[in-house]
Amino acid sequence: MQQASHEAFRRGGNMVLLSPTGSGKTLAYLLPLLQSMDPKADEVQALVLVPSRELAMQTQQVAARAATGIRSLAVYGGRPAMDEHRQMNGLRPQLIIGTPGRMLDHLQKGNITADGVRCLVIDEFDKSLELGFQQEMQAVTEYMPAKVRKVLLSATDSDKIPHFVGEMGGAVRLDFRGEGEARERIDRYVVHSPVKDKLETLAALLRTRGRERSIVFLGYRESVLRVASFLARQGFAVCDFHGGMDQKTRERNLFRFASGCSNVLVSTDLASRGLDIPDVDNAIHYHLPQDEATYTHRIGRTARWDATGRSFLLLGPEETFSSDVDLEEYGIPERLPAVLPPDWDTLYIGRGKKDKLSRGDVAGFMMKVAGLERDDLGTIRLHDHHAFVAVRRNRVTETLARIRNQKIKGMKTIIERIKA
Repeated sequence: MQQASHEAFRRGGNMVLLSPTGSGKTLAYLLPLLQSMDPKADEVQALVLVPSRELAMQTQQVAARAATGIRSLAVYGGRPAMDEHRQMNGLRPQLIIGTPGRMLDHLQKGNITADGVRCLVIDEFDKSLELGFQQEMQAVTEYMPAKVRKVLLSATDSDKIPHFVGEMGGAVRLDFRGEGEARERIDRYVVHSPVKDKLETLAALLRTRGRERSIVFLGYRESVLRVASFLARQGFAVCDFHGGMDQKTRERNLFRFASGCSNVLVSTDLASRGLDIPDVDNAIHYHLPQDEATYTHRIGRTARWDATGRSFLLLGPEETFSSDVDLEEYGIPERLPAVLPPDWDTLYIGRGKKDKLSRGDVAGFMMKVAGLERDDLGTIRLHDHHAFVAVRRNRVTETLARIRNQKIKGMKTIIERIKA
């Protein structure tokens, strides 16, 4: 799929790419896009619209790691637009990835000049429409030069190309949804709850899965809070995730889950797309998916690339679900294993990239000052003004005692364990 996309991109013209979740669509368009850009030109040459903050940040990180010399910036809601404008002035980005509302805001204010934009990418365009971004996306397209190239991507079929995208006649259509789909690598089960309230059934199911990583999908924010609170009281290392959270909390919770410090993520369908979290073992449907597309995206969180995974559909006494794939009955034993905590825990560091802190600085501090071995140190993630680091759970207390009142890179800062 990446090769076909690269060849189509190189030939020029508009493109529509349909490919399963987890198959690498970001690389499929981003690598040829970066190669087509001029690293010596200071103007903005390409814009990428995405439906969520997380996808904007992840895409920008992929662009940065490609090390092509193209300067990229992610823009999104949840932080001051003025700060992003200052970043633009200093960085002079050639590629900007952002959510529709924030991208439009910068265009309207003149912070982004679209005169030099040669390519507009709309990733997960069907999800953006579903989330109600049609007006913002339409307004963004009206700022584009007449001959701008358009690339649209989605994991589900959509014959309804948004009308505001404009003329797409002659566009190359690449459809890889039938090749190597994750459905062939996902074992699908149904779990029957004896009562309408499925909390106890969910907890029992999770106990049978041990330390495996699971995403529990629900339809409403209020339900996410209720289910996450219940599981926490049962002793699970759980994080919640939904659109009503502030950006810092979302970053913290996603880090805890992606780094293995929490093995249960309870979320709305916001987590069904745009999150690049490897090694998710189970997709659990607490609330039934609204349609086939939602179901497809949910189970696409597991079995990414060539991995395998499982999908569990929880059904109450009065619920039914029709599927084109037979669902195997999953039996929960009467005697359940204990809740197992994950192997990792999270430390917060009150310094970040703006303080000239690097991952190497954090790793060196943790090994030299705290005495950790390399295997005791997990994922390190830096943000502008803070950082997160995963540490073996059985070394956390000792680590905190050793680094108390110590400076990192000559700087005083707060270093503390993040409470679940």
